[in-house]
Amino acid sequence: MRSRKVDTNQYNLLGSTLEELLNSKHELYLLTKAIDWDYFDKEFSIFYSDQGRPAHPIRLMVSLLILKSLYNLSDEKLIEEHWEMNVYFQYFSGKEHQHWGQPCAASDIVYFRKRIGEAGIEKIFKHSIDQHHKDGQDPNVSIDSTVQEKNITYPTDSKLQKKIIDKCVKISKEEGLELRRSYKRTSKQLVRDTYNGTHPKRRKKANSAKRKLKTIAGRLVRELDRKLPIDSPQRAALDIFTKVLDQTRKSKNKIYSLHEPEVYCIAKGKAHKKYEYGCKASVVLTQKTGIIVGAMTFKTNIYDGHTLEDVLTQTKRLIGKAPKNAWVDRGYKGKQLVGETKINMPKPPLKKDTEYQKRKKRKHFRKRAAIEPIIGHLKQDYRAAKNYLKGQIGDAINFMMAAAGFNFRKLMKKLKTSINWLIFKLKLEVFYKVKFYSITNVI
Repeated sequence: MRSRKVDTNQYNLLGSTLEELLNSKHELYLLTKAIDWDYFDKEFSIFYSDQGRPAHPIRLMVSLLILKSLYNLSDEKLIEEHWEMNVYFQYFSGKEHQHWGQPCAASDIVYFRKRIGEAGIEKIFKHSIDQHHKDGQDPNVSIDSTVQEKNITYPTDSKLQKKIIDKCVKISKEEGLELRRSYKRTSKQLVRDTYNGTHPKRRKKANSAKRKLKTIAGRLVRELDRKLPIDSPQRAALDIFTKVLDQTRKSKNKIYSLHEPEVYCIAKGKAHKKYEYGCKASVVLTQKTGIIVGAMTFKTNIYDGHTLEDVLTQTKRLIGKAPKNAWVDRGYKGKQLVGETKINMPKPPLKKDTEYQKRKKRKHFRKRAAIEPIIGHLKQDYRAAKNYLKGQIGDAINFMMAAAGFNFRKLMKKLKTSINWLIFKLKLEVFYKVKFYSITNVI
C-alpha cells in the first residue's frame, strides 16, 4: 500500500526547517530543487496496491537509490552511518526537519528495487538524462563496451568442489536426511593439500587431492539424488552441482559460481587482468556534452557489434530519437549501419575525402577516446566496478544506477556553476550601479 501524504503546511514554531538552515548554494540542495519528485510518485504508484500496511514514501526510496550511487555507498552504510549524520541527505529525501534515527531498514531498499524492477530503474536513469534538457540530444555519440564484474571469488575446480560438499551437507540437514559421511574434516585438509600445486615437490600431492575432492563431491551429490523427494525444490541445486562436476577445460557455458551461475568469463586483452568474471556492459556517451544516454548489460558474452542494436534501441527510448552517428573502436568491425544510426570506426581516409572531412573525422575519433575515462569513473566512483546485487536483473540495475549517478553528479556541478555565475553577475551589476551613483553625486 502507498504511504499516506504528510501535511507539511504546519510549521514548527520552536525550530527552523532544513530549507531555512541549509546552504542554498550547496550542490545537493540545488539538485533537490531540480529533480521532479512528483514524476516518480506518478510513475511508481502503479507498483502499490490499495491494501496492507502503508509503505515508505516513494520519494524517500528513490532518493536513497540516487544517494547510494552518487556517493558510492552500500545499502547498510547509507542507512546506518551516513543518512542520520548528513542533514543534506535528509533534505534530499524530503524531510522538513532534522530526523533522528534511520529512515528505514537497509533491506527495504532491496525490496524497493525488486518492486520497481529493471523498468523502474530505467525511469530514474531517463530522468537523469531529461534534467540536462538539450544537452542530452547530441546527434553524435561514442559507444564502448566494458565488463561489470560480479562479487565472486576467482573460480577454481577445487574451490567449487569444496563448496559442493558443504552445500550437500547443508541441504541434507535442511531436508532431515542422514548422509553416510559428511567429509567435513577430510575436505578441509584436501583443500589445503591443493595449495601451491605447481611446485615440483607438491604437484603429485596436489593433483591427488584434487581428484579426491571431485570424487567426494560426486559421491555426495549421487547420495542426495537418491534420497531427495522427486518434487523437492533442492533438485535445481543438484542439477547445478552435476553440471559443475561434469564440465571440463574445453566445455562451453561453464558455471563459475554456485550462487551466481549466470556469470560468464570475459577476456578483454588486459595485461593486468587476463580474465574477468561477470557480464558485458555497453555505454553510450554524447560527444559534445559528455552525458551518458545509454547503459545496458548483456546476458551472454556476445561480440561487440551485436550489442549495438540493443543499446541504440534503449538510447532511442530514453532520449526520444536515435543518434545520427555513433563513433566506436575497431572491436565493432563489421557494422556500418544500425537502424537510423551510422556506425563510424577508425580506418584509412578515403581518397575522395577533403581535408576538412579528414579533420572532422579525426576530431570525432579523438572525442571517442573520452569514453574510456568515463567508464573508469563509473567503476571507481559509482559502484560499477563490482556488482553486489543478485542475478542478471541485479547486473542491469547496478549498471543503470551507476550511469544515473554519473549524470546527476554532472547536473550538480552544472547547477553549482550556474548559481555561482548568477551571483557574480548580480554582484557585478550592483558594483557598477554603486560606482555610477557615486560618480554622478560627485559631478
